[in-house]
Amino acid sequence: MTDLHLRTATADDAETVLAFWKEAAEGTSITDDVEGVMRLIDRDPAALILAETSDGELVGSVIAGFDGWRCSLYRLAVLPAHRRQGIAQALLKAAEERFAAVGGRRGDAMVLEVNERAQRAWAAAGYHREDHWRRWVKPYGTVGAASVGAAHGA
Repeated sequence: MTDLHLRTATADDAETVLAFWKEAAEGTSITDDVEGVMRLIDRDPAALILAETSDGELVGSVIAGFDGWRCSLYRLAVLPAHRRQGIAQALLKAAEERFAAVGGRRGDAMVLEVNERAQRAWAAAGYHREDHWRRWVKPYGTVGAASVGAAHGA
């Protein structure tokens, strides 16, 4: 896509980003909210990278989080109508450039087991699956804990 513009998110983007994720990330998180997005932007202003068309339409995102030790990739998402145009690759390139600039050594992404399309995209970008790891989670706070419990039938 030649008219693609990448930029970091601002607090003004929080609601737009949430609406975008509902469509493009296909509801993969049940704990996202405006406060959380704004907290991310406030804590690490360069982490949330957005892809927009020349007319300002949000078509892609990735969170390139760096905690001083690890490089974590989240929310790589592209609007369905704009997939297979190189947007995900452009976002990952920007994330990897960010990680290189801060001394990151390895990127780590969580990809749903059932999302074969995403697995192919990550593999095409040079990432590989590590089957010897499993994700362990514990929700904190009432919103996340209640939502996760309800989603898992607890």
